[in-house]
Amino acid sequence: MSSDPLHVGVVLGGVAPEHEVSVISALQAAAALDRDRYTPVPVYVAKDGTWYTGEPLLEVEQYRDLEALREAATPVALVPTPHGHLDLLEDREAGALQRFKRPPLQTRIDVMLLGLHGGPGENGSIQGLCETFDVPYTSAGVFGSALGMDKVMSKRVCREAGIPVVDFVAFRENEWGYREEDALDQCEAALDYPLVVKPARCGSSIGISQVEGREALDAAIEDAFRYDDKVVVEEAVEPLREINCSVLGDAQEATPSVLEEPVPSDEDEVLTFRDKYMREDGEAVKDGSAAKSAGSSPEGMAAQDRIVPADLSGKRTDEIQDMAVRIFRLFECAGVVRIDFMIDESTGQLYFNEINTIPGSFSFYLWEPSGVPFGELLDRLVSIARRRHRERNGRVQTYDVNLLAEKSLQGFKAEEPTQ
Repeated sequence: MSSDPLHVGVVLGGVAPEHEVSVISALQAAAALDRDRYTPVPVYVAKDGTWYTGEPLLEVEQYRDLEALREAATPVALVPTPHGHLDLLEDREAGALQRFKRPPLQTRIDVMLLGLHGGPGENGSIQGLCETFDVPYTSAGVFGSALGMDKVMSKRVCREAGIPVVDFVAFRENEWGYREEDALDQCEAALDYPLVVKPARCGSSIGISQVEGREALDAAIEDAFRYDDKVVVEEAVEPLREINCSVLGDAQEATPSVLEEPVPSDEDEVLTFRDKYMREDGEAVKDGSAAKSAGSSPEGMAAQDRIVPADLSGKRTDEIQDMAVRIFRLFECAGVVRIDFMIDESTGQLYFNEINTIPGSFSFYLWEPSGVPFGELLDRLVSIARRRHRERNGRVQTYDVNLLAEKSLQGFKAEEPTQ
């Protein structure tokens, strides 16, 4: 490793409903990076899709006024290089006029730490951008990210692999519009109330509802379509225990974390966005092993009430951890993920619920009790990203032949028409 610190592009924000959640997660990671080894470079994607960098973007308080923050930050364009890193080049067209008095700013990025949640940040889009630009990045690849983001395809793949999932129905908005009654009939014929309605490709419990009857089901589906054009309706598990497990690694080695049991607020049947990110009165970890941090800074997923480790037998813990690793490999994941499970307490049946390929707060609250401090977790993520990048570049990607050379083109030239 070079004696110079690696420049880590901490990517945050994004064009997604989870914009603020991403800011919290990514800034937590930036603060935990070892400054002797890494220099965090914020790469902020605004809600309109403009990209920025600049020191103010590392200060969470600055995000209280997004317009003022954007004025203080530097708009940038991403410039690929032939050297396995990325350059951020000041975008003068988007910048203030006074910036024209000096040369454009340029910053090197050696590895991208992806802290985006939902939408283009977690569905494989930015992962594909990183691969196209040939820069290492921390997260699952294009395939695993796209698959993990889609709750419908995730459930179908798991079911095909023999991993239990609850019964569900899924449809797109064009199958719902003007045929609502038929779609509701389909749900009621295949499933029993209570039902849970979810946008297929959102996270952080955004747009999720639990319903007891047809009228409420209709309204919940309409609400879910506000966030995605694909919706999944599934049977609610009652009585329910939710158990989550994080997995860290890649194709070579995958390690499960301790398990957690999230605790919804008393009035909620399912965990809500507020439960996950806006608690003010709960302990970060029920057993007291990780209290809330001092001050008023947002805590992301660390603010949620949870029991760590989950109160399960050793046999049940091993079963869930083994299934988590199996799903991690099935989805061809890399980096750190969190896999959410459900247990039907009346039958003991374990179900796969969903996978988060860029989990809130990078699931550091599960790795610290597992003996991996946040700084070490990030170090492993960077190491995995760079190793995968070397392996990808070590394979044949082009042939040293020019099929468009003059000689090669002779066979492609159309014959001149005869007179």
